[in-house]
Amino acid sequence: MSKKSEKISALLSKSTDGKHSPHYLGYFDCFNQGLFYEAHDVLEDQWLRDRKQPRDAFYKGLIQLAGAFVHLQKNRLKPADALFRLAESNMRLYPDRFEDLDLAAILAFIEEWRGALDAGNFEQNPINTKPPPKLFLG
Repeated sequence: MSKKSEKISALLSKSTDGKHSPHYLGYFDCFNQGLFYEAHDVLEDQWLRDRKQPRDAFYKGLIQLAGAFVHLQKNRLKPADALFRLAESNMRLYPDRFEDLDLAAILAFIEEWRGALDAGNFEQNPINTKPPPKLFLG
């Protein structure tokens, strides 16, 4: 088992609800703790197994969303915007509510963060001034 696999397994140990995969739930656990790189890794593991399946672009969009925040953490504002755009494009392929996630709210969330980047002329990082991002199922 690789170190990456061990790390992902540790992140998944508490992620269960009997309805969703531990990888999907682990994504939200990590994301809401500001562990965006880890959120990306956790869901990427699931996405790699489910590629070319109906949830392919959905998982890819969530991974890109986490990746956008990784770029913000590293003060890479234009790459963050590019990933926000890709995430938005992938999320638009699904209904407003999918896998217990309000995608209409996610799209508004992406628009809000992109708007903050634009308002700061890509010189001010909104991650330093906005409340930490959170995503919720339900």
